[in-house]
Amino acid sequence: MWRRSITLRLTLYFASASTAVLLAIGYLVGSAVEMHFVELDRTELRGKMELVRHVLTKMRTTADVEALPDRMDDALTGHEGLTVSIATPEGRTLFMTSGAMFPPELLKTRVNDDPEGSPELASWEIGVHVHRGFAAVVPTESATTPRVIVAIAVSTDEHHKFLTVLYRSLWIAVTAGIFSVAVLGWIAARRGLAPVRDMARVAHRVTASRLDDRLPVTSLPVELHELAEAFNEMLSRLEDSFRRLSEFSSDLAHELRTPIANMMTQTQVALSRTRSAEEYREVLYSNSEEFDRVARMISDMLFLAKADHGLMVPRSESVDLANEVRELFEFYDALAEDRGVGLKLVGEGSLMGERLMIRRAVSNLLSNAINHTPRGGNVTVKIEASGHGEMRLSVDNPGEGIASEHLSRVFDRFYRIDSSRKRSTEGAGLGLAITKSIMAAHKGTVHVESVAGRTRFEIRFPPPIAA
Repeated sequence: MWRRSITLRLTLYFASASTAVLLAIGYLVGSAVEMHFVELDRTELRGKMELVRHVLTKMRTTADVEALPDRMDDALTGHEGLTVSIATPEGRTLFMTSGAMFPPELLKTRVNDDPEGSPELASWEIGVHVHRGFAAVVPTESATTPRVIVAIAVSTDEHHKFLTVLYRSLWIAVTAGIFSVAVLGWIAARRGLAPVRDMARVAHRVTASRLDDRLPVTSLPVELHELAEAFNEMLSRLEDSFRRLSEFSSDLAHELRTPIANMMTQTQVALSRTRSAEEYREVLYSNSEEFDRVARMISDMLFLAKADHGLMVPRSESVDLANEVRELFEFYDALAEDRGVGLKLVGEGSLMGERLMIRRAVSNLLSNAINHTPRGGNVTVKIEASGHGEMRLSVDNPGEGIASEHLSRVFDRFYRIDSSRKRSTEGAGLGLAITKSIMAAHKGTVHVESVAGRTRFEIRFPPPIAA
């Protein structure tokens, strides 16, 4: 339970902290009341001591000493709970209130005290009663008894009764406070963790076919904003990934179905009646072309699968980009001439990477540009190095352009802007996806922009790779 319940942990932490605070407050209140009573007793005893001193100043003769008990009785009339003892340093008692009892050590330690010093309060019990008082040396005007020891005390029974009731009330209040704080802490923790439970409910509802649930970020506490945003972003990525996976599976099935259907149809037609060897040879040639197309598609898919799993690690070798582009121009010269498209190279540069992979990436961009350039247009390949050491290669061509809603998806697998022209080229819609994977393997990027009837693809190699 301790390991699993955050609510229990928060409740116990809150209750423990509150218990410590309440106990500390109770202790401080009790101590303050006790100190208040001590100061009250000290003030009262000092006043009574002054009364006794005043009586002792009149003690000059032996007759005054003998008359001291009567004078003290008269002076202490009406002072309930006050006990006084007056004795000589030799131990002879001159006066003592009826029933008074003082600790012997209190009287003994007072003999050598400084008459001007501040006496120290002491407490002692007589039966069930508690007294607080002190003893002091008081000078007199008598020649035979120049000083006496006066012990004075008051009963603190009422104080103790009050403190007993006070401590009982404090303990009840502290106990009730601890219980109330624990309950309120549990309620607060439950309510505070409600957003977490909401996140759990959303997570439980998530399935491959239901990824559209989102957490309401605006209604969450500040502490959970970042977690909720990350959770929603994760769901968005999953939703997008599943959508792309579904589209990819559908496109792959469609791309494979077409050549297989062609081969099946041609084969069934060829077998429908007896044909000559030349006719069978034509069917085999046609099927061979379809097999070649399927083989290229499977090869491209294997290439992308390796890239997705990080298994495509390019070698490091010097690559002359201008030379590679010239060789590709020679390769695509016949296609460009047939389409009436011109090829132009601007700039030069070299970098470190795997030559064949980089050549394939540039070839895909060049082939795509030639296929979408109108007759009489020119495809321009530009190579340049930025001031930060970044190497850039761009392929620019005129044409219809790409609508803004398609720009973010042109590198998706099997994605074509115009589905009605799927068969206009031999490609399966994987070229740009392969280019993106090759650039990712080289820690580079590929970008596309289409403005005012011109489309421009650009690949960028970072400085650590650039020569």
